[in-house]
Amino acid sequence: MDALSSEALLSSTREVVKKIQDYLLSIQDPDGYWECELIVDSTVVCDYVLYHRWARDVDAAMEQRCLQHILSRQLADGGWPQFPGGPAELNATVKGYYALKLAGESLNAPHMIKAREQALTLGGIPKMHTWGKLYLAMLGLFPWKYCPLIPVETMILPKWFPIHIYRLSSWTRNMFVPLAIINHYKPVRILEECPDLNELYPNGTMEGDWSLPYSERFFSWKNFFLGLDKIGRFLNYLPEAWFRKRALKAAEGWMFDRIGQGSDGLGAIFPSMMNVLIAMECMGFEKTHPLFVKAKQDFEGLVRGDESDLRVAPCYSPVWDTAIIAMALADSGYDCSDPRMVNCADWLLEREIGIRGDWQENCDFSEAAGWAFEFNNDWYPDVDDSFQVIMGLQHLTASDETRRQVAIDRGMRWCRAMQCKEGGFAAFDKDVNDEWLNHVPFADHNAILDPPCSDITGRALEIHGRLGYDKNDAVVTAARRFLIDTQEPDGSWFGRWGINYIYGTGHAVRGLQAIGEDMTQPYLQKARNWLENCQNEDGGWGESAWSYHDATTRGEGPSTASQTAWAMLGLLSFGDPHRPSIRRGVDYLRREQRADGSWAYDAFTGTGFPRVFYLKYTSYQCSWPLAALAAYIKAVEAAE
Repeated sequence: MDALSSEALLSSTREVVKKIQDYLLSIQDPDGYWECELIVDSTVVCDYVLYHRWARDVDAAMEQRCLQHILSRQLADGGWPQFPGGPAELNATVKGYYALKLAGESLNAPHMIKAREQALTLGGIPKMHTWGKLYLAMLGLFPWKYCPLIPVETMILPKWFPIHIYRLSSWTRNMFVPLAIINHYKPVRILEECPDLNELYPNGTMEGDWSLPYSERFFSWKNFFLGLDKIGRFLNYLPEAWFRKRALKAAEGWMFDRIGQGSDGLGAIFPSMMNVLIAMECMGFEKTHPLFVKAKQDFEGLVRGDESDLRVAPCYSPVWDTAIIAMALADSGYDCSDPRMVNCADWLLEREIGIRGDWQENCDFSEAAGWAFEFNNDWYPDVDDSFQVIMGLQHLTASDETRRQVAIDRGMRWCRAMQCKEGGFAAFDKDVNDEWLNHVPFADHNAILDPPCSDITGRALEIHGRLGYDKNDAVVTAARRFLIDTQEPDGSWFGRWGINYIYGTGHAVRGLQAIGEDMTQPYLQKARNWLENCQNEDGGWGESAWSYHDATTRGEGPSTASQTAWAMLGLLSFGDPHRPSIRRGVDYLRREQRADGSWAYDAFTGTGFPRVFYLKYTSYQCSWPLAALAAYIKAVEAAE
């Protein structure tokens, strides 16, 4: 690699940047935004099949395409993984098997035999997550009495009560409310094509005691909540009383408020959107009801792909994609007065949210503000998106410059008000971090809380630095302290929303540099050493989602464009663009760029729920490399 002189590498990098710019502008929507597909594991398509079977609304041709999707992702050992390159995972494997069985696949087919054997090896249905068991219970494939209670009465508990829906993360809240309604009705529809799944139970039958086991330690949160669950279950079987009716009505009203105007479905995410349809049918709403029609249209709008590979998106990500790309284009020196960039700025400004959503329950900020992840999700702006949008808008030119500046100022005030008591920033809410709630029986999806995290906090510091906030500003000081306190012993930071320690470390270091932190301090030099020690022989960086399951594998994995970019952004924060690790990273991206300007990779580098659900952001294969290479060019030019 070093055969290239510094001048030649810089010149080549400028050519690479020009190709990325051209590619990104070629895929921009005429309205000014970018919307790149989110790709997930096979479980979303499996649940799509389950819903349509349960709803007796099967399109045979569509289902056949779903089966092709599921079969194409089955592993040689019969199971299904959570991410490419990962091992067979129980929930994905059971879902893959039952979707195929629902659709009429022969149980004697070799792929079904292998799937069945793998599911049993992994523990079978009793070891599945709560949400998976609930969906099976609706088809009579798991006993309702062994599903953890989801008490609808939570809807009308006072806010001072320890367990309240606004103590749950926004995504859990959106799944919880319709599931609480479903849990009340406990619907069961036995389907002739799949009357049971006895073959996926360890003893060969659904009959048995599948209660959640108590902790060996008598005095524990888990045992406390399991005891409450039993009491609640007893009360749940009493005749329906006024209190329950009031709670159901509250749940219904809460749900309907959030699927109306300004929303692309409840939370604009697949699980809650599916749960709404089931809950409405349980409540007796006709499928011609306007809200049902809208909810169904929003749900079906998640179907993606082509004839060769149908896919179902977990949600859409246009605001996030557009904000990152806008930042990268601006940082790379692209002319922000170009009409296409003006359209981009105007589109982002149109997406600013004009209502005070769920966040107001834990934050007393008086204005409506912020940006969401999706096209329309007004109840749920998030701090991460809002910081990134502000970073994108910072150097753009809008048709109305006054509006742009007002939106940036208002967005920053809202984001700053959302700072958590620990000093860091979370995604959707403020101070939703009561650790004891992780022991609630239905909380085994590993995301019941929305704690502050290093990656969002690093982004927060970066935009504060870009906008010129003083290092002694109270919000900046607290965020800086949070990052120092959460650094791992080896020098890295955990990444909540991207995989994983490379993501967390790159963002944390970049944020600290932006506020003027002395980068020669030992704790930051330790971070630099960690990043360099993770570099692969090909010059790139990569990390598997498996690092969430086994932290000893952090920073290990085949190189990807986005993870290489995150590592480079971190290393460039130290001010030496000619350092060998950075030059090797630049050369990796230069060599791997495709003819159209993009990069190819199959890895999932985004995170939904650690250890449960991962994502591939197809925008990342261009946006982050552009940001990193732009930073490299600026650093070299500044050093000359």
